[in-house]
Amino acid sequence: MTFGSIATPSALEELVARSRRIGADPTLVVNGGGNTSAKGPAIDDTGRARRALWVKASGGDLATGGPAAYPALWLDELEALAGRTELDDPAMVKAVRRALVDPTAPRPSIETLLHAFLPFAHVDHVHADAICALTNQPRGREVVREALGERFAYLEWLRPGFDLARLVASLASYDGVVLAHHGLVTWADESEACLARTLDAVRAADDYLSAHAVSAVARDSLTRLSDDDVEALLLRVRGALSRTGRRVLLVDERLRSVADRADAAEVAAAGVPTGDHMLWVKPWPVLLGDPLDEQAVSDAISAYEARYTAYYDAHRDLLEADTPMHDPLPRVALVPGLGSITAGASREDASRAAEVAYHAASTLARAKDAFGELAPLHDTETFRFDYWPMELYKLSLGNPARPFAGTVQIVTGAASGIGRTIAMELALAGASVVAADLDGDLLAAFAAEAVAAGAPEPAVVPGDQSREDTVIETVRTAVLRFGGLDGVVVNAGIGVAGLLEDLQLARWQHGLDVNLTSAFLLTREALRRMRRQGIGGSIVYVASKNAFAPGAGFGGYSVTKAGMLQLMRIAALEGGPAGIRTNAVNPDAVFDNSRLWAGGLREQRAAEHGIKPEELEDFYARRNLLHRHVTTKDVANAVMFLLSDASSRTTGSVIPVDGGVAAAFPR
Repeated sequence: MTFGSIATPSALEELVARSRRIGADPTLVVNGGGNTSAKGPAIDDTGRARRALWVKASGGDLATGGPAAYPALWLDELEALAGRTELDDPAMVKAVRRALVDPTAPRPSIETLLHAFLPFAHVDHVHADAICALTNQPRGREVVREALGERFAYLEWLRPGFDLARLVASLASYDGVVLAHHGLVTWADESEACLARTLDAVRAADDYLSAHAVSAVARDSLTRLSDDDVEALLLRVRGALSRTGRRVLLVDERLRSVADRADAAEVAAAGVPTGDHMLWVKPWPVLLGDPLDEQAVSDAISAYEARYTAYYDAHRDLLEADTPMHDPLPRVALVPGLGSITAGASREDASRAAEVAYHAASTLARAKDAFGELAPLHDTETFRFDYWPMELYKLSLGNPARPFAGTVQIVTGAASGIGRTIAMELALAGASVVAADLDGDLLAAFAAEAVAAGAPEPAVVPGDQSREDTVIETVRTAVLRFGGLDGVVVNAGIGVAGLLEDLQLARWQHGLDVNLTSAFLLTREALRRMRRQGIGGSIVYVASKNAFAPGAGFGGYSVTKAGMLQLMRIAALEGGPAGIRTNAVNPDAVFDNSRLWAGGLREQRAAEHGIKPEELEDFYARRNLLHRHVTTKDVANAVMFLLSDASSRTTGSVIPVDGGVAAAFPR
């Protein structure tokens, strides 16, 4: 083809616009799948006009990517590789990297050479559901010819790379090619013509499937699981899946269309229709045929683990000797009467798995309805893709390891002060946080700030934590939204000032309700869920230096915090056999972003010590051994330690965070 001066709009602008139209349709590409390219003129750093290829970066997203998501490569350097007879993956990656116009650009798609070798300005590669359904049955070549006509070629499964790129280039006289268990590649010299060819082919495949469809047989009298049953199931599943690490779980009801089928076991056993799906779903989902039977659920997950282990053992000779087995537990469960449960490091991660699982399982079910039987990718080829470093590279993109990833943590009193800092630190460390407080507006602001900082989106529960129904809602939110519960920070509290002889009963009772009864209720509900989940847990109580060293005029507060420590010790005794640890921190005089001192409490405590209100913070710092101000971050550091595995052998303890108040030493 001929490349002239740079056109308006440029090839790159056309590519971005076309790609976004494709990416907006999840039936064409799902969760960052597929890749597109364009060729056009560019000027190198010597001022020469050269031909360039813009192609989607590995792990990029067609739906949202801008120009920066399509690194440019010098086309002549890539085309020179077409004359070679072989090129392994490491050599291919090096060659592609050398051809980058900007060496610091993101890594181009695995299928860059496929785009480069085709002599057309625009190329689309999609994993369209309808196309994949045509090829996951025994008559793939014949059916593709019937559905799309003679202008589309057909290739049996071949893993992406140099060999596939050369084969596809040899078919450039066609309008496109269907890749078995992989998708569709189309090309044209005009961007709109390329897109039209893609959409027309997918539409023809969809029409063919609809014309050949039969009615799926659903299970008889299958009703949706109740919320109580769902909560119990999530705890059971999360406990079983957490043997190899903590996970967040997500319920997606869209897959009831597959899970409720009489042949759901066959669809699940077939795995995924493309290797690209496998990255997020793993080789197969697990079917929880009787979700209300605890033993049946456990047996199904154990059977999956045994199947995966046998699959690894049968093919491990294909890998380097020191390649460890991937996590053998499932990432997707099909649940009759519910849909699917997916697992991930966060709700967002589990949601990606759910989206891919929906399209993967629905595609296989549609193929079964149209053709009567399925012909999934052979286990050996599945394994090669499952352990392919080129594909696994995508999992490392934008997913930094975080110490609390996959854990679910409740923090009460999370709208301000100590609670807010703890909740934010946990979220930034990767935890899925349930933030509870009276102030719904401040909770919403906290959640927005956490997401803006790159943390998993917290759940928020506005309400009075001294109310039993609010506490139950808080704990149920952790289970129903995130799948379970690993940690609880019992922090909600108020100051109760006044001499005992002046203290009104209502004020005394309110302090007990907010500071102690709420702690009991949260402890009770958390223990129940953690015990049922069966993987232990950690409850941390934010008590006070006043629990050991009370002050005159602050008895209503000091008594509740002393009671909280006794509650913690009893919970340690009762929860220990189930691996549930309970500990406390005793802060003193934390002022930053705290509402504890509002309503005249600062003035009251200052008067009690004979100082001005503005001198109170420095007064507390001077009286501790280290002469330090205690901040919310100091308290959060201690709480994070007690929630983490670093304190896995610690329960029933109290950690002072008071700068060293001798009268409050634990004893």
